Amino acid sequence: MSGVGAPENAPVEGASGLKVAVIAASWHTQIMDGLLDGAQRCLKESGIEDALILRVPGCFELPVAAARLAGAGFDALVTLGVVIRGGTPHFEYVCDAATSGLTQVSVSTGVPVGFGVLTCDTEQQALDRAGLEGSAEDKGYEATAAALQTAVSLQAYPTAS
Repeated sequence: MSGVGAPENAPVEGASGLKVAVIAASWHTQIMDGLLDGAQRCLKESGIEDALILRVPGCFELPVAAARLAGAGFDALVTLGVVIRGGTPHFEYVCDAATSGLTQVSVSTGVPVGFGVLTCDTEQQALDRAGLEGSAEDKGYEATAAALQTAVSLQAYPTAS
């Protein structure tokens, strides 16, 4: 597992005034519930009580939802999903579309996008990263903390109107 060297999960100082949206895919309910719980725990610990939670069908739909919300005044977005490799090239297409699309949204809008999309070979790998009881990692929390910390860091550098 690649969690070696990752910062410890901790609340983000200075994030309490941020307007945040969490966009979560719907496939793989147990894993998604864990990711979403981790995201909500990070938000609460960081002083954010009223984040928007938006559910979309799958990871392919994350970029369009993120693009719409990035233009709606949010300071940070968190995207959560899981894609598990199967026996067809579908895995590569969905992973590439989600990754490229979310990167494009973040770079083109200047709104930080926390990338909490698990791209795993097996369901067990996803469960190990979902922040569930017995999981080795909590990628929902980590993606949220990354988005919040980036937004806090960028507050001193407003975008041109």
